[in-house]
Amino acid sequence: MTKVLNHISEVRAWSALMHENGDSVALVPTMGALHGGHLALVEEARRRAARVVVSIFVNPLQFGPHEDLGRYPRTLAADLEQLTALGTDVAFVPTVEEMYPEGPALTRVTVTEMSQVLCGRTRPTHFEGVATVVAKLLNIVGPDVALFGEKDWQQLAIIRRMVRDLNVAVDVVGVATVRDSSGLALSSRNQYLTESERDRASALYRALEAAREAYDQGRRDRRVLLEIVQKTLAEAEIQPEYVELADPDSLKPALNHLGGPTLLALAARLGKARLIDNVILGRT
Repeated sequence: MTKVLNHISEVRAWSALMHENGDSVALVPTMGALHGGHLALVEEARRRAARVVVSIFVNPLQFGPHEDLGRYPRTLAADLEQLTALGTDVAFVPTVEEMYPEGPALTRVTVTEMSQVLCGRTRPTHFEGVATVVAKLLNIVGPDVALFGEKDWQQLAIIRRMVRDLNVAVDVVGVATVRDSSGLALSSRNQYLTESERDRASALYRALEAAREAYDQGRRDRRVLLEIVQKTLAEAEIQPEYVELADPDSLKPALNHLGGPTLLALAARLGKARLIDNVILGRT
């Protein structure tokens, strides 16, 4: 049975005891509404550490004023059942008051340039909220390894840079995106999609794969690859928020002629859902 801890002091004491006993600790930060993508993170965490903590916290700092904080899916009972089935040791389920006892944090963690591109253009405070809460969770749990999904590549890259810049003693591991049979990346926000919107959403991955196939066939022109993605999306009547090629580590825009591995990322709105996806071109 997964132990549920609600207080920072409890988690710190538990983690300290595990380390005293010689056990390594892995952290999987989530906002709950767990799906197969989250469970893949937990499974990888169990392979990498003796003990696993999954945090479940809908972090208000990473939601903009007109975003879905109030209606974000909350399924704690079902989440705990899934975590127990996977042998998770601890679920850290704090309240907003536990995490921010004096109200919204005055101290924020901002990874400047990397937070202002891609999704950061339309969600200008989002990654500041993410980096701040992840920094707090790393300080609270003190894990040896922390795991994040590659679907949120920008988030993963920002956290890796934050950990390097702040000399945080943790190994940040990215885990491959989990997809349904249509190729749609699993996301808690997929619950917002109607059946017809879900069918159309499969075009996101088809578009990325079409560009990857062209890349693998030797196409290296940035404009050509972006046009391939745009064409596939247009056929599904999807107007993307952005489609961009960037360096996977720095998130700086790719050159007109691609060199090494390159991030191809996109975002689009379908109905009430904002969806993101990506692939790494030239990954070995």
